[in-house]
Formats: sequence, structure tokens, C-alpha cells
Amino acid sequence: MRSFLLILLMSIFFISCSKEAGEGGNSSIYGKVIVHNYNSSFTELNDIYDGADEEVYIIYGDDLSYSERIRTSYNGVFEFKYLRQGNYTVFVYSEDSTLTLPSGKYAVTREVKITSNRQTVKADDIIIFK
Repeated sequence: MRSFLLILLMSIFFISCSKEAGEGGNSSIYGKVIVHNYNSSFTELNDIYDGADEEVYIIYGDDLSYSERIRTSYNGVFEFKYLRQGNYTVFVYSEDSTLTLPSGKYAVTREVKITSNRQTVKADDIIIFK
């Protein structure tokens, strides 16, 4: 009888523990950063190239600030590994092409959802201005 109660309590405990978005899983999100390089007044496009060595941030679920930061590889590709099921926001800072923001930068975001274990999800390309 005691074994049955212990198993029942442990089952209830594990069922009631729902894991939120974040680290600790076996899924991943990857994508690419592409740079549109303009002149200083953003009136002429000078070049388009892969965003090498750009900082990419991820927000787990409903967190208020970023949870992890990585850099893109030489070809603009990034990957966040070991994620659980859930909703994520991936973002990169871009120069403000309107020249109206006090900081001169804004975040270009992509919403990504992992729906199963061992899933690899591609985020839409992130285009930033420089």
C-alpha cells in the first residue's frame, strides 16, 4: 500500500510540473542574418552580404529580457541549441534607417515556436541595416 501511495504521489508531482520554454531540451532554432549596407543617409544601398559576427539574442517564452546571446558564424548563420518546447523570440539590433530613434538602433525580431522534442526550427532570415 505504501509503495502504491508513493508511486501515485510521484506521478502527480511529475504530471503537474510543466516545463516552460528555455534550456534543457533537445531541440534547436537556427537562422541567418543578412546585412543591407547603406550610405550614411540611408538613401543608397551599397551592398548586401552575410552578417558575420553579429550578436543574436533569444528570449525564452514570456521573459522580459533576453536569455542568451550568441554570435553568427562567418556566413551569418546562428543556432540556439538544447531548447525545450515553447515560444521564443530571436532578435538582432539594426541601425535605424529612419534616423529618428535616439539610440540609433532597433531590434529586428522573429517569433519561433518549437512544438516537439528533437525539432530543428528555421527562423525567417533577419535583415539588418548598417
